[in-house]
Amino acid sequence: MSNSTPATANGNDNKKFKGDRSPCSPSRVLHLRKIPNDVTEAEVISLGLPFGKVTNLLMLKGKSQAFLEMASEEAAVTMVNYYTPVTPHLRSQPVYIQYSNHRELKTDNLPNQARTQAALQAVNAVQSGALALTGAPATEGGLLPGQSSVLRIIVENLFYPVTLEVLYQIFSKFGTVLKIITFTKNNQFQALLQYADPMNANYAKMALDGQNIYNACCTLRIDFSKLTSLNVKYNNDKSRDFTRLDLPSGDGQPSLDPNMAAAFGTPGIISSPYAGAAGFAPAIGFHQAAGLSVPSLPGALGPLAITTSAVTGRMAIPGVAGVPGNSVLLVSNLNPDAITPHGLFILFGVYGDVHRVKIMFNKKENALVQMADATQAQLAMSHLNGQRLYGKVLRATLSKHQTVQLPREGQEDQGLTKDYSNSPLHRFKKPGSKNFLNIFPPSATLHLSNIPPSVTVDDLKNLFADTGCTVKAFKFFQKDRKMALIQLGTVEEAIQALIELHNHDLGENHHLRVSFSKSTI
Repeated sequence: MSNSTPATANGNDNKKFKGDRSPCSPSRVLHLRKIPNDVTEAEVISLGLPFGKVTNLLMLKGKSQAFLEMASEEAAVTMVNYYTPVTPHLRSQPVYIQYSNHRELKTDNLPNQARTQAALQAVNAVQSGALALTGAPATEGGLLPGQSSVLRIIVENLFYPVTLEVLYQIFSKFGTVLKIITFTKNNQFQALLQYADPMNANYAKMALDGQNIYNACCTLRIDFSKLTSLNVKYNNDKSRDFTRLDLPSGDGQPSLDPNMAAAFGTPGIISSPYAGAAGFAPAIGFHQAAGLSVPSLPGALGPLAITTSAVTGRMAIPGVAGVPGNSVLLVSNLNPDAITPHGLFILFGVYGDVHRVKIMFNKKENALVQMADATQAQLAMSHLNGQRLYGKVLRATLSKHQTVQLPREGQEDQGLTKDYSNSPLHRFKKPGSKNFLNIFPPSATLHLSNIPPSVTVDDLKNLFADTGCTVKAFKFFQKDRKMALIQLGTVEEAIQALIELHNHDLGENHHLRVSFSKSTI
């Protein structure tokens, strides 16, 4: 904690912070302390980006402090709640965040604000540009020039091996990674990585370009590729198509050495505050997170540290059958009065096939959710951790349990443990199912499908309104009236509506399918 400022300054600072610390009065302005001197405006803004729009920033360079203004108090609250258990880092230094006494930032008359405003404009242009794009598929050329969903990545100062898995772990935090190809060119380790959506590529590029994967080495240099899509022929340690788990591994290449120890014996720090993706649903892969019994690695693990499976210390790698990795999640901070095994089955089922759910008999705020495999567990964890459900912020981490035990005959359970392994509602049963391409973070806009012809706009609006949601907008797909988009008041409402109405019987043998959408209306 030692700081180079004189003791008297610290004394004054402490007085000032005491007033600021009152956790009971949230504000959309946040006070940040202990900011390293050489940090850029963009880096400070990036702390807030996963949670919503950043509307203003004031850097107090000499004092290592800053004030960050979010567009809404809700975004600021989410951000503080998220960073309270897990301290964010800038340039490998811990940064402290609390609510400010200021309700808004007025910086118009201050000197040196031009750079800050330029940084804000750049980020917001990208953000609003990208948000405007999400309605249009990437192929329609509705993108900002030069932006594609494919990134070209060069890793400089390669003192430790960087594998395809490491890249997958890091870049998955920003959205669904579909394909990765790695190669060496001009004596440099390079990769091409394709996201489901150009917006995800954009966020990843903004957050990760210039960051180090490990302490002081393995620097990422990221550009948009001219390619719009990658063609992967083999799934092995050089290339992987996560949507086609059926691809061969190619000519005698090992499908992966499971003991990829070399890369993980080193403290894995990406000194970036980011731990969330474009869906603003931060994913925590921290070793101090509840339920992770990992021997502590040397060095502090930053938010983009590589998550290893709790039991074996090995990576959970998509696309390779039988690689050890835990598929059981510990879900905590649930609302015990509202949550049911079925509700968790439907919600986590958006990101994989849920085999078993157990709500803890003695502590109903906690539950175990067993997914079909480790990849799906990672996907569900990264998309759902930090989301609000029934008024509480849900936490999801890897459990130390390998399976969910079913109760023995005659054991009292109150129906809290359920086996769904043969459920007809699994979304990802078929290998290569197109559902793998439609995995999006929770959003206030839901995608509805399997709507019978007789059901009207009003029928659907009323159906959602009856669950307690505010319906803001609705539209049928022009080409296909079996599908529609419905926009609700908040992401939390949408999550609850999905739990309640996915598989709802609309009559004529049609059950409504509900998913999160990347589009807005």
